[in-house]
Amino acid sequence: MTPGELQQIQDRIVVLLRTVYDPEIPVNIYDLGLIYDVDVDDDYNVTVEMTLTSPSCPAADFILMDVQMKIESIKEVKTVSLDLVFDPPWDKSMMSEEALLELGLM
Repeated sequence: MTPGELQQIQDRIVVLLRTVYDPEIPVNIYDLGLIYDVDVDDDYNVTVEMTLTSPSCPAADFILMDVQMKIESIKEVKTVSLDLVFDPPWDKSMMSEEALLELGLM
């Protein structure tokens, strides 16, 4: 995979991640700062390191399934591995300016 192809796949993943929402918050998980890393290897295997706003998030299963299904919809992607981490813990400083504006925190 060339660096350009890698960037293209990562960009497509980000577009899809911006369509995943926590049902309780009207902002997508990418702009909320819940995605820590997206890695695509040369064989088109994707690893996403992400968190949730809370370890006890009631929508965790829904969010993880949505992320998995959307990334798997990219035909080049072979496998998707989601690494759910809570270190560093999420806080509102991780949110994009757009998310802060949407939630009236700016």
